[in-house]
Amino acid sequence: MIPAQTIEQLIVRRARLRIGLLVGLAIGTLLALVGGISYAVLFQSQQSQIQRELAWGAEHGKIAGPPACSWIILYDGGRLDTGVNPPPPGFPLRDAIATVATTRTAETTEVHADGTVYHVRTQPRGDGVVQVVFDARFQLADRRHLLTAFLLAAAVGLVAAILTGTVVGRRAVAPLADALGRQRRFVADASHELRTPIAQVHVRAQMLARRADREGSDADRRDLDRLVGTTRRLGEIVDELLLSARLAAVPADLPPTGPVDLTALVVEALASESDRADERQVTLALSVPDGPVQVSGVESALRRVVCELLANALAHTPPGGRVELTVREDDHGRVAELVVEDTGDGFDPADTERLFDRFHRGAGAGDRNFGLGLALLREVVTCHRGTITAASRPHEGATFVVRLPTIRPAHPGRDGRASGRGERQSGGTRPRPLQSVESGPSPSGSPPPVPAERLTRGG
Repeated sequence: MIPAQTIEQLIVRRARLRIGLLVGLAIGTLLALVGGISYAVLFQSQQSQIQRELAWGAEHGKIAGPPACSWIILYDGGRLDTGVNPPPPGFPLRDAIATVATTRTAETTEVHADGTVYHVRTQPRGDGVVQVVFDARFQLADRRHLLTAFLLAAAVGLVAAILTGTVVGRRAVAPLADALGRQRRFVADASHELRTPIAQVHVRAQMLARRADREGSDADRRDLDRLVGTTRRLGEIVDELLLSARLAAVPADLPPTGPVDLTALVVEALASESDRADERQVTLALSVPDGPVQVSGVESALRRVVCELLANALAHTPPGGRVELTVREDDHGRVAELVVEDTGDGFDPADTERLFDRFHRGAGAGDRNFGLGLALLREVVTCHRGTITAASRPHEGATFVVRLPTIRPAHPGRDGRASGRGERQSGGTRPRPLQSVESGPSPSGSPPPVPAERLTRGG
């Protein structure tokens, strides 16, 4: 079963974390926006400053006294003059000077070298050409410092925002936790109170139906049969609500858990549905290990899983079809699998996930699907640390697979077998064989009784 944390606590914790993350995301986005705007403003102002420096140097600069971080090269048509302060390696750009000398059109370019960016402007001056080189290493350093400062501020702000959002979320979600608890208790109390009167109505409806069989008209019998079916379905809904409320209860209110023989539950479910299967002319096939497959959990809840899956398969399998139940161990005996396969109408693979949504009604649901059955099954299986999946293709049947963690019995069975993993024999352990049995209508069409030996595990 689930650990000490209840489903309600998990929902509340998830809501608090979500609020904290959303607040942190909002503040982080705001900080990123402010940082981006600041960086863009700084970048634009630096670029404008660099262009002004280049333009002034090209117009008025001298070789002997260029502005800081600048170099001026003059070309008079015959030679290059770099002055007493030579430019960095790779300068001057002779190709740019030759182009400007020919076209008499100014050029501006950037050169990335030596871990910095050099801005170069080449333009005509008088009869010659001047080339100004500006080193932007200090501007780049200012940008890096701004980015570092904003990243640190954003990280600190994000952490503070998440903490603040979590605290705020704790206070904001507290009423939600109380409301969930009240809702669960109300559902549980209402279900308890409704079970007895519904059971009484169901019994009285059955008594009236029997009396109508002897004395009443056909119309009365049909109406009373409908009433019996309606009260039975109403009782099933109340049981589902009660089970759902108990699964969401605090640990102290949970039903007792213990080793549950999954094989025995499947055998019992098949025995209880064999008459219904014969009436519908559906063949039931059972394949189980020669020994118990034990899982930990609430026996009544797991029995409901098995019975509901079998009933669902029978309801959607036409006459002449087949429903097969298989119990096996997987992952070296650490996982128990219950597989229910039918040859019914199946369902659209696009509806696979929606099958387990509350109040989802698939095609052909009829009166028996109240939208709680499969959703409740997934809730039960999830609370037992398991999974339930469905697969199908239209008109090709459906397959439901339940996977639950197994437990290793503390002591071997009385017959000397190490139940739960295999049969102990001299020389080692061999896997348990699967016992396959079938029940179904006889060739003549009359529903035969299911022999008792067909509904027991092999051994």
